[in-house]
Amino acid sequence: MTAANPNDVPPSHARVEVLGNIGPNWFASVMGTGIVASAAATLPVHLAGQRAFAQLVWVLATALLAVLIVLVGGHWVRHPTVARRHARNPQMAHFYGAAPMALLTVGTGAVLVGRDLIGERAAVDLCWVLWAGGTLGGLFTAVSIPFLMFTQHDVEPDAAFGGWLMPVVPPMVAAATGALLVPHTAAGAGRETLLYACYAMFGLSLLASLNIIAMIWSRLVLYGTSGSARVPTLWIVLGPLGQSITAVGILGSNAGLVVNHETAEVMNAFAVVYGVPVWGFAVLWIALATSLTVRTLRRGMPFALTWWSLTFPVGTFVTGTTQLAAHTHLPAFNVAAAAAYVGLLLTWVLVAIRTAGGSLRGNLWKLPPSAEPIKASKQRVS
Repeated sequence: MTAANPNDVPPSHARVEVLGNIGPNWFASVMGTGIVASAAATLPVHLAGQRAFAQLVWVLATALLAVLIVLVGGHWVRHPTVARRHARNPQMAHFYGAAPMALLTVGTGAVLVGRDLIGERAAVDLCWVLWAGGTLGGLFTAVSIPFLMFTQHDVEPDAAFGGWLMPVVPPMVAAATGALLVPHTAAGAGRETLLYACYAMFGLSLLASLNIIAMIWSRLVLYGTSGSARVPTLWIVLGPLGQSITAVGILGSNAGLVVNHETAEVMNAFAVVYGVPVWGFAVLWIALATSLTVRTLRRGMPFALTWWSLTFPVGTFVTGTTQLAAHTHLPAFNVAAAAAYVGLLLTWVLVAIRTAGGSLRGNLWKLPPSAEPIKASKQRVS
């Protein structure tokens, strides 16, 4: 009698346990889908059916969020050892920041789009709940994941990648979502506290992100790219850039509801004084990230969930450009926002189709990346 192969799993059991390795990186699909709806709702260019499309995509993102909460929550209950292993993985751990950003993205869509479907009061209440959960979760990841990096993770000199931004960007998303809630907060100390709390989270996330972006730039200069499916995470750099422009734009627009006229004017002006230079760097990064991504694609970059990095960050660039269009009234920003949204839409469709196909084939349900470091290389062309 031959010994049973431990890898031989009954088909029925295999179907049940196929989700045994689901990780927090799946929440990036909610982020990438939700931002398509929010960007469409605020776009300075309006087309027939655009609002209905935004509503449909928001419903899809909301449903996807609910499904993932159940699946990932069940994963923690059924496979706690595997779930804790994700937190100890120097690559996967950073994607715990995706969960709070998924909550915040759907919450933003509730105010911008969902109110047409469920009513303004219900939409605002839903946004408050998701904002509270996303803000607390985002502040937790902004502290806990860097703490793990400082104390436990083995980090190589060439290890910096876009995923390092994931745990520190949620407070920036919370600042933008919170800014939308300022008009729905009772006048007084509570509304003022919310406004300044959003500015504080803006600063928290911005300064942490700038440190990480500098390390990513340094790694690219000294070591090159990994030449793997991790390359799309370079697009995550757009996330804090675009979201910060979005946040200061909305905060500046709503500052007049909270502070005196002189202070509100300064906050409103800051949206342009800060936003335009950062937008310029974002355009530079788009050019660099596009070149590196195309280069890697030509060398056979495989599909992975990291491709969702091509959606949400680009979406924040769209919303940030939209804010600049609203504050400057320049047609150039209208055109730029529309062009970027077309790119976002095409990429989202591609990544969504590839994700659906990979899920059906089971390719995306495998173990997370090894904890072993991914080596970078210049990969020079001879």
